[in-house]
Amino acid sequence: MNGRVRLKTRQNSQRIWPVILMGMIVAVAPAHLPAQVSLSTVVDLAQKNSAAVRMAQADVLKAQAALDQTRDAYIPNFVIGSNVGYSYGFPTGQPSVGSATMQSLVMSFAQRRYTQAARAGLDAASLSRKDALEQAALEASTAYIELDAVAFDLDLVHQQEGFSERLVKIEQERTEAGVDPLSDLLQARLTAAQLKLKRMHLETRSAALAKQLAALSGLPSGSIVPDHASIPEIPAVTADSAPRTLPGIEAAGALARSKELQAKGDDLSWRRPQIGFGAVYNYDSNELNSYSTYYKNFTPNNISFGLQISIPFFDFALRAKARGTAAEALRATVESEQARRQSEIQIAELTGNLRELDALAQIASLKQQIADEQLKTVLAQLEMGNGASGGPGAQPQLSPKAEQLARIDERQKLQDALDAGLDLSKARLTLLRALGHMEDWLHELHAK
Repeated sequence: MNGRVRLKTRQNSQRIWPVILMGMIVAVAPAHLPAQVSLSTVVDLAQKNSAAVRMAQADVLKAQAALDQTRDAYIPNFVIGSNVGYSYGFPTGQPSVGSATMQSLVMSFAQRRYTQAARAGLDAASLSRKDALEQAALEASTAYIELDAVAFDLDLVHQQEGFSERLVKIEQERTEAGVDPLSDLLQARLTAAQLKLKRMHLETRSAALAKQLAALSGLPSGSIVPDHASIPEIPAVTADSAPRTLPGIEAAGALARSKELQAKGDDLSWRRPQIGFGAVYNYDSNELNSYSTYYKNFTPNNISFGLQISIPFFDFALRAKARGTAAEALRATVESEQARRQSEIQIAELTGNLRELDALAQIASLKQQIADEQLKTVLAQLEMGNGASGGPGAQPQLSPKAEQLARIDERQKLQDALDAGLDLSKARLTLLRALGHMEDWLHELHAK
């Protein structure tokens, strides 16, 4: 009995060990196997991983620090220190063992402008960050939608290659039988070679898009499989669809305002007085010097405080600085106006291209429908014959190669229609971005 139990236990352990080993292999296997990832997930990862977004975030932090610095000028600072040293003979300095100083700005006409300029700079940095987020979303969405379309195109090309292989085989048999000339066989082989080249081109494009999505999202290369169901329908917008100001253009305007306020502050700095507050406490000692020998009424504790009023009369350096910042403000204003005009031109060009692409997509769809109907006609004729006898004027009976040619043509027309739809979708997304409606697309994307 004990022998049977030991034998059964040994057999069970022999069965368990392979399962454990398989689990260990799965655990240490690469975690970047291809898997379906939704478009919203890719867009979120692209916005978090984007270098432009992270640099824009750093600019926001820097602008916030600049604003805090201008406002904190009115908050008194507090600094402590010590100046201990030995002196012989007549003392050359105050024998301070410990000291504390406090300084702050009380009134400044220029500082108010500087604070307003820093606040406008923070607005510009925040808008630039929003613009970078939208650009990252556009790039990720465009690459994702194109990768999904290329994957479908590859399936169609694989089907076409299967049809072309059967076509070459049929032509080979017909040529050997003397039914068709050699040129028909060569044409069939040419079609197969062209489809092979097309498949290689699509595979190269698919690999490039996979690399691009990996760089945008931070995921391992080749680990993203598009989920077609996660792509919402792109709205058909036009230039008349209530255009909004782009965050990038608003950022340029805010930066111009910041430069103007900075220039006004520099101009006031040499035209208006400034008042500051200061206080000093010193604890003096006579142990290491002969200070009390030369100065009577020596006391260890000394305090002084008061206001400092500065009235500029002739400060050519400040006047030159004001002229420089005024020139920078003028340049920023011109750049803001130029960005607005370029946006209007871009919207006009995109609108015209969108109308053309819409017409091309409609034409490609009609061609695909015609090819589909022609394929049905060919299949019906092959199945039932041409319905006529072999008398004079009767149409010749279709050969099996007609079916393969019709199937190849129908798949090609379908692929052309899909490519036209892809170009139309990319143009619509770009126009959405140019019209300032990218945020609406992102809301719809996350609600998908």
